[in-house]
Amino acid sequence: MKQIISTTKAPSAIGPYNQATAFDKLLFLSGQIPLVPQTMEIIEGGVKEQTVQVMENLKAVLEEGNSSFENVLKTTCYLSDMDNFVAFNEVYAQYFPAETAPARATIAVKTLPKNVFVEVDAIAFKN
Repeated sequence: MKQIISTTKAPSAIGPYNQATAFDKLLFLSGQIPLVPQTMEIIEGGVKEQTVQVMENLKAVLEEGNSSFENVLKTTCYLSDMDNFVAFNEVYAQYFPAETAPARATIAVKTLPKNVFVEVDAIAFKN
């Protein structure tokens, strides 16, 4: 049966979706953008700062769903500009070391919600 995953430690949904849904042992995490959960404002700074906030938001949802970065099977990463690819990867690699990193797709898009630089969604399994 489908279970809704929600935590106040990550931004609330800004549309008709949930932070994550679980089915059996799988977690499907909605895309996270660099909103600070307490203020629902975009974190100040560039792509590196935004990527840290995105990853911390994902971490909070993973933890609420009884999972972790080690259990992530696949991510989809959206960048507003591929010129930010190297800077994004520098931060992403701190959360997903190459030897255990999940499968991934990285896509450049014209715009992202609230005109942020980065969004990441994930599929993981529960502990």
